[in-house]
Amino acid sequence: MKRLTLNPPQIIMFCFMLLLLAMAFFIDMDLAGILNDSLIKWAMNGVIVLSLIPMINVGAGRNFGIPIGLSAGLCGMIFALDRRLTSWIGFFSSILLGMLVAVVFGFLYAKLLNRLKLNEEIVGTFAGYSFIPIMNLFYTFVPVTNRQMLYPIGGQGLRPKVNLDQYFGQILDNFLQLRIGPVVIPLGLLLFFFGIAWLIWLFGKTRTGLVFSAIAENENFVRLSGINVNFYRTLGIILSTVIAAIGVVVYSQSYGILHLYDGPFMMSFPAVSAIVIGGASPKKATVANAMIGTFLYQTTYLLSIPVANALLIPEMAEIFRTIITSGIILYAFIFERKPKRA
Repeated sequence: MKRLTLNPPQIIMFCFMLLLLAMAFFIDMDLAGILNDSLIKWAMNGVIVLSLIPMINVGAGRNFGIPIGLSAGLCGMIFALDRRLTSWIGFFSSILLGMLVAVVFGFLYAKLLNRLKLNEEIVGTFAGYSFIPIMNLFYTFVPVTNRQMLYPIGGQGLRPKVNLDQYFGQILDNFLQLRIGPVVIPLGLLLFFFGIAWLIWLFGKTRTGLVFSAIAENENFVRLSGINVNFYRTLGIILSTVIAAIGVVVYSQSYGILHLYDGPFMMSFPAVSAIVIGGASPKKATVANAMIGTFLYQTTYLLSIPVANALLIPEMAEIFRTIITSGIILYAFIFERKPKRA
């Protein structure tokens, strides 16, 4: 049985998080509230980070084009909200419809990446950023009948933000909540997150999952073995896009708002940063990498701003957080490129 070992970037990030916790304790911050928010942020962002695993393991690079999958999930929620579907029906309808759209988007995305191999991360970045303006046009002209989703003046075009409170806002967060003193554990949200993680782990043990790993390690050898590499790459990219679509529905219900237009614009960087901090290499990522990295990144992000606000000039808080976390992420990229000794 393999032992879980921490690499230097993880150790540095963990120590930095402990330092922030100690500072939060000494300045008398609400640690129970911080723990509550940390668990929610871990799970609501975790599914999006898990979506990177199939892409990395099939050798298609880190998915900087993740806005494509996120846009598919947003489409699913638009269709569900337009039909005024609420509660669990609205939530699962959003996931199902988003998955269907994601299959189409993922297939087209895979066609593009398969034509431009070895440049997947650059192409994915441009594809993701270019896809957002296309979706903005869709949001402007999509024919919806739910007036709560439309601009109040003119009645055409979707609002940039749609409140989910009366639909399925925080439905997972409030499901099976477990209270231990002042700490509120969002058990339903965590179980959903762990369930997706478990399914991805199981998939990695199947024949298809093993072929994914083999392609990332040595694509030419796999091709000579008679396996259709492009088929499996397409499958991995579609799977990554589908999980991202599920992830944005989970994220949105926790956030309580459907954020359209440029909402997915900057979501790829935190997701990739989290899985890199978790120890993923350019050709190998595990569920543990995604879960550990997301917890470290999101908890550090959550702690750094209020601590810096209390100890420094408020205007310096964001600068301080960006310098520290970006430096650790850069070190993680450098560390993963170091040649491993035999």
